[in-house]
Amino acid sequence: MPYILQVDFKQNGPYGKEMYEAYADLAKSINEEKGFKWKIWTENEETKEVGGIYLFESEVDAENYLTMHSNRLESYGITEVNGKIFKANEALTTINGGPMK
Repeated sequence: MPYILQVDFKQNGPYGKEMYEAYADLAKSINEEKGFKWKIWTENEETKEVGGIYLFESEVDAENYLTMHSNRLESYGITEVNGKIFKANEALTTINGGPMK
């Protein structure tokens, strides 16, 4: 069963094109994480928040990634990370065109 991981945290930048340039290599490395399917990167420059919505193959994979990612962010000085894990309802998501692969 697929699981969604929702993560957000405060960050003073970069955003937009600069965010792409700064994190393209990180984005590529995320593709190698166990059970990872996809990520939608999120940003709100007005509220100084960034994060993402991820799809993982299992709850364990999502939990392991959240732990690793939180530790990585803490090493950058970001200590307040909001992370939530949800089961994905495949049948309803498919009705609305959401990717489940």
